[in-house]
Amino acid sequence: MYFSTLESLMCKRISTISQKIRATLREDMERENATLLTEFILTGLIYKPKLQIPLFLVFLVIYLITMVGNLGLIALICNDSHLHTPMYLLLGNLAFVDAWMSSTVTPKMLVNFLIKSEKISFSECIIQFFSFASSASTECFLLATMAYDRYVAICKPLLYPVIMTNRLCIRLLVLSFVGGMLHASIHIGLLFRLTFCNSNIIHHFYCDIMPLFKISCTDPSINVLMVFISSGSIQVFTILTVLVSYTLVLFTVLKKKSVQGIRKAFSTCGSHLLSVSLFFGSLLFMYMRPRSAQVDDQDMMDSLFYTVIIPLLNPIIYSLRNKKVLDSLAKMLKRNVQISH
Repeated sequence: MYFSTLESLMCKRISTISQKIRATLREDMERENATLLTEFILTGLIYKPKLQIPLFLVFLVIYLITMVGNLGLIALICNDSHLHTPMYLLLGNLAFVDAWMSSTVTPKMLVNFLIKSEKISFSECIIQFFSFASSASTECFLLATMAYDRYVAICKPLLYPVIMTNRLCIRLLVLSFVGGMLHASIHIGLLFRLTFCNSNIIHHFYCDIMPLFKISCTDPSINVLMVFISSGSIQVFTILTVLVSYTLVLFTVLKKKSVQGIRKAFSTCGSHLLSVSLFFGSLLFMYMRPRSAQVDDQDMMDSLFYTVIIPLLNPIIYSLRNKKVLDSLAKMLKRNVQISH
């Protein structure tokens, strides 16, 4: 009886081990099949072919204006020695990041409007997401740095040249770009743990990370948690920096009780506040609103706003509300007219 019991236990043990081996082999086979799926299809913004050409022309004009505005602002700051200050150095880098973000998303979208095939390889998808995530995160850090710069300029005007030196400004810029790229690299590293085997259709006009999670065969819970922790931390830190900086600016301005001082402060900070409100407002609306059945379409509209529209608006906002930029532009145009004559 003892041997029969031992034999029964061994049979059960062998059966359990064989089941585990079969399950492991099945997972390996699924993983191998998943790796074969290395191409995705972007659904884009529309489903009506008749609207493709009109939308192509609209977004082409938007992209050209965006590039001319941002690159023109960079050229203006580089060529005018009066604008070689921390404030305009930060503004020039913000213009560069806006041009970078727009160039990451818009050209691919324009190509997809013209051709019927909207395919994108896995490697292209990874590169596009890395570029987008890096530029978006860098812009968050830059907007926070610009808020700190305005705080020092208004609250400690006599110490501003001592505190906000070009050396400190360059360090803050380097940290902003490194921080943005490091944040993107974390998500890229975790993205390689996912496999795609069921569907290759991405309901978006560019490779964003959340639509990729939805079509993953592997459980993306760790990835979603990291997005929540890292992206949430960046947004909380940068938004708090902006809020604290401008709260202190407001208290300082109200203490002076000077109408001229208040106007000057709002003139200096107004452009930045508008830019911050547009950028962070769209991000907060996207991630904090209740989920709905039409969430994918709404996400695309929100993404369109901060990847295409905001890079278009920023150079206009900063140029029209900045007297030094307008004066520098007028001088450059006048100089070019004199040279042509």
